[in-house]
Amino acid sequence: MNKIATVVEWLRTSKKTIVLTGAGMSTESGVPDFRSASGWWTKTDPQQVATVDAMNSNYPLFHEFYSMRINLLEKCSPHEGHIILAQWEKKGIIHRIATQNVDGFHLQAGNKKVDELHGSIYTFRCKNCGKSATKEAFLNREVCVCGGKLRPNVVLFGESLPEETWMRAIANIKSAELVIVIGTSLEVYPVNQLPMMTNGKTVYINKDIAQHSSYFDCIVQGKAKETLIEINNLLTK
Repeated sequence: MNKIATVVEWLRTSKKTIVLTGAGMSTESGVPDFRSASGWWTKTDPQQVATVDAMNSNYPLFHEFYSMRINLLEKCSPHEGHIILAQWEKKGIIHRIATQNVDGFHLQAGNKKVDELHGSIYTFRCKNCGKSATKEAFLNREVCVCGGKLRPNVVLFGESLPEETWMRAIANIKSAELVIVIGTSLEVYPVNQLPMMTNGKTVYINKDIAQHSSYFDCIVQGKAKETLIEINNLLTK
């Protein structure tokens, strides 16, 4: 049995399947990734733009970086792979998605049960008092009524993951019969620990296979969208 057929068989028999996605799930929507050979972090030092320290000490650079990302995402949309995952959720084939992505594409595609482990780039708050703010206020560099600067609700380097979201992801993965990991380099702690927390079967789908991915039961080398289309074509036969 080839690897795609194996994944299809496991999807058909699993009573609880959880999907974990990373940047590679969004690159085919036109979103630059971060950690591949051509990713953003090869051109931009994350310690200069995506940290609590950068937000506090160099807000103009921080604001420029996140404004650029927000404006870029407005030109992008979910691809067919996102649509397939939404259809699978509706049919009860998968039961929840945990994602490292902040672009909201899973929700836009129609998934309802999504844990955004690194937050969302579409909501904003004051970095001082926490009061919510609009996207327009952030892009226009308005300040909060308390005088604090605004920020997107993303997890910056040096910040903890949202506790409730993180604990829910752990609980679901621990109880899963099948965990499918799509489009992540498995380099970002602590999310890279999640696949090892399940007693269920594990599948890893990525264009570049991470060196430390040997503990997966099935490894499929390929792009997210193409691989999901291939799996879905066989699954729906």
